[in-house]
Amino acid sequence: MRGLWQTLLRELAGLLLPVDCAGCGAPRTRDGLCVGCARALLGTAPWRAGASSLFPGLPPVYAVGTYGDEIRAVLLAHKERGALRLAAPLGSALARAVRRVDSLDGGRGAEGGAPDGRIPPVTLVPVPSARRSTARRGHDPVRRLAVAAARALRAEGFPARVLPVLRQRRAVADQAGLSATRRARNIGGALEALPGSGRALGGAPVVLVDDLMTTGATLGEAVRAVRAGSGRVTGAAVLAVRTGG
Repeated sequence: MRGLWQTLLRELAGLLLPVDCAGCGAPRTRDGLCVGCARALLGTAPWRAGASSLFPGLPPVYAVGTYGDEIRAVLLAHKERGALRLAAPLGSALARAVRRVDSLDGGRGAEGGAPDGRIPPVTLVPVPSARRSTARRGHDPVRRLAVAAARALRAEGFPARVLPVLRQRRAVADQAGLSATRRARNIGGALEALPGSGRALGGAPVVLVDDLMTTGATLGEAVRAVRAGSGRVTGAAVLAVRTGG
């Protein structure tokens, strides 16, 4: 609860007072990002990211950028410092990666379309945060980004929804500094789909969303859990890829 109040107070202060750019520290920005850092998020085409060879079954993953400099600073400001106003531009950037994933599912309208020809919404499933992390931060950053991305997609006339159907079934160790093999061992079997998730998903195409990919271990586990719950994963979208392991 304390984390939630601290987050809300920081956000209220940001609404009332000009704030420095979360990416580069430029003073007195209107929405928490300067023009240059906003361009770093929104000005480049999402690209297909490669995961570790340990996860050959991972579906296509599209990323907005690499985890460094401005993008790293913006992600940390939103995730760890409660800069909630950044969810909107981050969500818009994530939406562009989702569009790239969904464009690969060429049979979406035919395979999963409604009888009247309407295209069913793409379903964004956020990779879940640990409960203790959510409590400490006062918010669930990936879920918030998924909601912002779906809102941006709908504003463009692209049907989208968010279904948080995954949860952690056991605690995992901090992944920082672990090799791809140790990450896979650490996260393996840690996620599960909620009861009834297959019915809720209804055969709609699922795009997993996360803020960061390092080796692909967490996304690989999320894919396994969604498929075990009868979901159909077509790919994943992330904001950044950490290079160099």
